Amino acid sequence: MATTRRDRGAPGVPGAGPVGRTPSSWAHLRRLLRGRWFRRLLGVRLASQLSDGVLQVALTSYALFGQDQTDPAEIAVALAVVLLPFSLLGPFVGVFLDRWSRRQVLVVANLVRVVIAAVLAGIVAADLPDAVFYLVVLVCLSVNRFLLAGLSAGLPHTVSGDDLLTANALTPTAGTMAFLAGLGVGGLVTGLTGAGDVGVLLLAALLYGVAGSLALRIPRTLLGPDRPGTAGTAGTGLPGDHPDAAAADLPSVGAALRAVGLGLVDGLRHLRSRRDPATGLALIAGQRYLFGLTAVLLLLYFRNGLHPDDPDAAFAALGRTTLAGGAGFLSAALLTPVVTERVRPHRWIVLLLAGAAAVQLLPAVRLTEPTLLVASFGVGLAAQGIKICVDTFVQRDVDDAFRGRVFSLYDVLFNVAFVSAAVSAVVLLPRDGRAPVALATVAACYLVLAVVFARVTRQRPDVPGPVSR
Repeated sequence: MATTRRDRGAPGVPGAGPVGRTPSSWAHLRRLLRGRWFRRLLGVRLASQLSDGVLQVALTSYALFGQDQTDPAEIAVALAVVLLPFSLLGPFVGVFLDRWSRRQVLVVANLVRVVIAAVLAGIVAADLPDAVFYLVVLVCLSVNRFLLAGLSAGLPHTVSGDDLLTANALTPTAGTMAFLAGLGVGGLVTGLTGAGDVGVLLLAALLYGVAGSLALRIPRTLLGPDRPGTAGTAGTGLPGDHPDAAAADLPSVGAALRAVGLGLVDGLRHLRSRRDPATGLALIAGQRYLFGLTAVLLLLYFRNGLHPDDPDAAFAALGRTTLAGGAGFLSAALLTPVVTERVRPHRWIVLLLAGAAAVQLLPAVRLTEPTLLVASFGVGLAAQGIKICVDTFVQRDVDDAFRGRVFSLYDVLFNVAFVSAAVSAVVLLPRDGRAPVALATVAACYLVLAVVFARVTRQRPDVPGPVSR
């Protein structure tokens, strides 16, 4: 007998339990972890982002802590070089995410990064010019954003609609924890073995190979994209379906490229008609800008202000602050599903923004490592809690045929906002990162975002529940 969408937990399948009764977040979590395809997709994310963390140790050490001091303009240029080109190509990538097997995207992207990490190891060992290094890093990060967009677009194919917010709380946050663990592994390898940046890059290449192999355990068509008229049959992506049926609908590469412009217009029009996702993406852009400005300040303060003559101590201090932010991410994953059982996600977002404004004032009053640790925790909690809610808005309200494009646009907003913050830092931040006025301004901006978002969403009925439609 053919497997149905109910069997695999497709979006829109009601949760277990009596009608009208909302399951607890723990019930959602238990149901998620019983899902075989969800577990396998989560395993790919964890392995991929663990590898990203290992790679990031080598990239940051080589690019930003391998010189005397760090200049705000150098940070802005580095971020622009590695992030902006993909930001321009991101929407085009989204069109292909809505055409290609997302499982294949996960496999190929990880295997491509095996080669890239090995090439980077060769560049560092040969001490080639920075332009060559940044060019390859650009390719690596572009593939990475493609992979993350594919993971997000494929997630609703592995869970029920009722479990989507809990899945969004678990998967990106678990991925962030894996990334932080990768930072620890990379630092440990460097400290204990003296392998240096080359050895860490080769380790990252090996781990990317593991992530690609894990993706092969997922059926080729399981993660979509669905095609009109194929949902529940050829387009469901189930092992018993006909994988070639959906592929037959794919246009040629030339036809797909010609369809990019029209596809983007359709995607934007689709997004405009879904107010929650559109408002959420605008909010993410503003929050990401403030987050980026604070991140650049931290790097400048630890490298040039607190430890100007000791790059190893600066790198360690930055690592501690990053871990504090990671603890905030984890707290958001635990709190958000519980809180949104009692209040709607819109109100939780307002509370998170107000909390971020409050903790950001601490280093504005007294700029020390302890106050920065507290602020990093609070801002991490707010950033991840907001992202969980916005991810749910997009996955719940955007049709699957457009979801890849919307998540690629989502990534573009992330990159452009972060680079814009780095460019602003050239003017707003001193070289040593001691800028209490800038920190106070960031706190005020968080409060403004809270007020604006509350006003925009105040006409909605105050119905609790994580995915109430």
